[in-house]
Amino acid sequence: MTEVAIVGVGLHPFGRHDAALTGMAMGAQACRLALADAGVSWGDIGYAVGGSNVSGKPDTLVGVLGLTGVPFVNVRNGCATAGVALATAANAIRAGETDLALAVGFDKHARGAFAANPADYGHGDWYGETGLMVTTQFFAMKDRRYLHTHGLKDRLLAQVAAKAFRCGELNPAAWRRTALSEDEIMRARVINPPLTQYMLCSPSEGAAAVVLARADRAADLCERPVRLAAVAKRTRRFGSFEVFAPWLPPEAGPSPSVDAARAVFAASGVSPLDVQVAQLQDTDSGAEIYHMAETGLCEDGEQQSLIDAGETAPGGRLPVNTDGGCLANGEPVGASGLRQVIEVVLQLQGRAGARQVPRTPRVGFTHVYGAPGISACTVLTS
Repeated sequence: MTEVAIVGVGLHPFGRHDAALTGMAMGAQACRLALADAGVSWGDIGYAVGGSNVSGKPDTLVGVLGLTGVPFVNVRNGCATAGVALATAANAIRAGETDLALAVGFDKHARGAFAANPADYGHGDWYGETGLMVTTQFFAMKDRRYLHTHGLKDRLLAQVAAKAFRCGELNPAAWRRTALSEDEIMRARVINPPLTQYMLCSPSEGAAAVVLARADRAADLCERPVRLAAVAKRTRRFGSFEVFAPWLPPEAGPSPSVDAARAVFAASGVSPLDVQVAQLQDTDSGAEIYHMAETGLCEDGEQQSLIDAGETAPGGRLPVNTDGGCLANGEPVGASGLRQVIEVVLQLQGRAGARQVPRTPRVGFTHVYGAPGISACTVLTS
């Protein structure tokens, strides 16, 4: 199989921006930054993939980047959008369609909670009228069940969030750049028990892009190309407890995150034990906790001792969400997965600045999860 490497990255800062700045404009800026980082032009790109949830058709970016006739595919898979975009672009290179590809994701969400139409997920109006389209309720229920089942303390949620804001403080592209203590997070306004305001990410604005190359060309374009060892995506199976699910059988089945992680590790020849820096979907702080186990990075219930010991902090054995994750960056849905990939690329290249983890890592892992139950994972190596 043709090897693929990432040779350029570009990130438009996440957060709240001028009302006149569109998601499309942020996407174009991220593309230009990624192209410049790779030392190539838009005319060199032979295949492009873009993702956005609410900010328009990504292929219209050709109107500002250049009308070159490039094949451009649009994807929309909830919070997993950018992971699917990356996989699609990589597969174009592996299929021999191009030597150079670009993946971009962007979004500009309105203030307030994510709003979704029940009909878009196959449900009747009753589902929304009962409040079940409010995702914070799902997160709270899943967190409460997981913490209870595995004997974990509610305060663990605050520990994860406090770490996220400490990392965000060191990230110039993050939205939330003020550290908060565990006590401040625990005392904050309760949204859905056990989750308080600062244990949940907020819809935000931003864009991210990467340039991919056939591996045998990568060294000519980049001093330290990062190999995309594998990327995998999976949808939900019977019995998995997913956002917007209308029911749950007594015996729960595995999450799509479990299947995607197993597939990507098998395809890459890398073990979860080899991972030295990771990015996990943390739409709420509980999600980081159970995704650690679902992706195989630890055992169920082991999170308490790992987090208490600081092992998931930037200086620990398994740094997780070193850029602050969704909690500190917010989530522009179309861009979030590529933000994760960019952070791991920077860490593997030793370019992460103040948040660079010690002992420059060689193996990184990313994981995204989106409604109504799709996950995409990558393994990256240097």
